[in-house]
Amino acid sequence: MLIDPKDFLLSSYNYELDTNLIAQEPIEPRHNARMMVVPKSNALLAKSLDLKVWDLLNQLNPGDLLVMNDTRVLQARLRVRLKNGSLAELLLIEPQEDGRWLCLGKPAKKMNPGDCLLLEASEQSSLSLRILNRDKTTGGRIVQFPASFGNRETMEDLLKKYGEMPLPPYIHRYDLSNIERYQTRYASKPGAVAAPTAGLHLSDQLLDALRRKGVFMANVTLHVGLGTFRPLQEENLNDLSLHSEWVEVKEEVVSAINECRCRRGRVIAVGTTTVRSLEAAFLAGQGSLQPFKGSTDLVIKPGYKFGIIDGLLTNFHLPKSSLLLMVSALIGRENLLTLYKQAREKKYRFFSYGDAMLIRP
Repeated sequence: MLIDPKDFLLSSYNYELDTNLIAQEPIEPRHNARMMVVPKSNALLAKSLDLKVWDLLNQLNPGDLLVMNDTRVLQARLRVRLKNGSLAELLLIEPQEDGRWLCLGKPAKKMNPGDCLLLEASEQSSLSLRILNRDKTTGGRIVQFPASFGNRETMEDLLKKYGEMPLPPYIHRYDLSNIERYQTRYASKPGAVAAPTAGLHLSDQLLDALRRKGVFMANVTLHVGLGTFRPLQEENLNDLSLHSEWVEVKEEVVSAINECRCRRGRVIAVGTTTVRSLEAAFLAGQGSLQPFKGSTDLVIKPGYKFGIIDGLLTNFHLPKSSLLLMVSALIGRENLLTLYKQAREKKYRFFSYGDAMLIRP
């Protein structure tokens, strides 16, 4: 695929979107969302298909492997009271050690090192927290929680009492149904602060039907954080860096992919976070997929040579986002923008609760 210098300018990934196309609530059932289907090669020249997510049944073959991200979204948005008595907000990002957590504060300028915060929630006792310092890289705050809440698993118990689902700011409707609907059906590893949204389309019924057809499945874990959802700022993308995210690709996933290759099946990633996980493990193995557990700051942009995936199920992403760069690396930036123009003309629904795009091998 030829590289255009414009591929490395952030402004090249901008597009206009009618706000009425930003999905405010998910489609029911999950698999009834629309799905634009386009081949990975010659994406611009081939006419895209307008189907439903349920039609994955006809797009995938027996022997194909569907790889999903099994992270579970934490109720990571917390209401806190500042020392002056006013209310503010923390968004948990990731654990440090001994109960210290990196958080984004709102309003951050009123949260200074040494300040005490009171964590509050209906029918819960207030819990005292302390801001330890600023994080220069993210602009966030390092906040001391009780030491017993030092990892994602124990913190989830606290967040169920005090926290709210961290819906993106463009979703204006919040109710308790989001606790269930802003999770994939197979979410099992607590730690994300945003959903791996492509997986929101996969219902129990669809997954069962795919298994009966002979489609194999495997799970990776990537705890979605700033590296996925934080907007890009710098116009020059040549030296782009992204915040690291925690990944685990187990031996069983490596075996499943190797077996898929042996039977000449295709590896289809559900979501950009699954792509980042698999490609990070591939690069860590120096060009050979190996089990991997740790942080990755992998940037996938035009010019990247994919080592693992053959196809991708993804959503329609925000302008100027790192996710657009990744999808452009797969099918080309101009192709992607043309497909997004078609999607807008056809009134596809965009972003987290929106419709899907299947990029076929």
